[in-house]
Amino acid sequence: MEIRYIGGPTATIDFGGVRFLTDPTFDEPGDYPLGGGRTLTKTAGPAFVPDAADVVLLSHDQHPDNLDKAGRAFLERAPLTLSTRSAAERIAAVRALPRWEEVEVEGVRITAVPAQHGPDGTEHLTGEVTGFVLRGEGLPTTYVSGDNASLDVVREIAGRIGRVDVAVLFAGAARTKLLGEADLTLSSAAAAEAARILGARDVVPLHFEHWKHFTQGRETLAPAFAGFAGFHLLEPGERISLS
Repeated sequence: MEIRYIGGPTATIDFGGVRFLTDPTFDEPGDYPLGGGRTLTKTAGPAFVPDAADVVLLSHDQHPDNLDKAGRAFLERAPLTLSTRSAAERIAAVRALPRWEEVEVEGVRITAVPAQHGPDGTEHLTGEVTGFVLRGEGLPTTYVSGDNASLDVVREIAGRIGRVDVAVLFAGAARTKLLGEADLTLSSAAAAEAARILGARDVVPLHFEHWKHFTQGRETLAPAFAGFAGFHLLEPGERISLS
């Protein structure tokens, strides 16, 4: 498999001959309204925009740092976009994949797994989110967390799926006025603990830079994963091959 980092939560994952794209965000830097008088500020654009993808793995659609205007246009030409029931209700191009259900694409099994975008009991505020697990014969089991802040959710996934070879973890300890000092995504320390829980051999973090509401980034991820041989902190546009 090969992962190429685009920026924010967005990367291509070439897996068993299928090209996946995570949370497409291709808009330029600027302020993006979130509703309720809140605004998210993007500080950097994408390293590149892929021409196409076979499957879009959309963790959720309700926040512009996970799906922006250009990302929505990309969904219109993507053969398949998988996401939550809520996203499917709002976007015609999205196919709902409920938690723990699976779909197979060219020999690759895609399983929707839980994600919790904040502390316990806040889903009515942050909205429905999903993660994904990719599996295939002779391929590394790969977990894409989406915007998840809960290690209990990670433990549940590990209990159901078993050991994960590659963990693509959305980090950054995102915070907004909605929940004050509460983390909406994994902190650097929590990401390192998630990797331990999953037994991951390789970790590639996403969603830790290019937006002002991240409270942690490269400077905290590297120390948190000190001594972890399979930690890969990619630069925008950089790619890595894993087996």
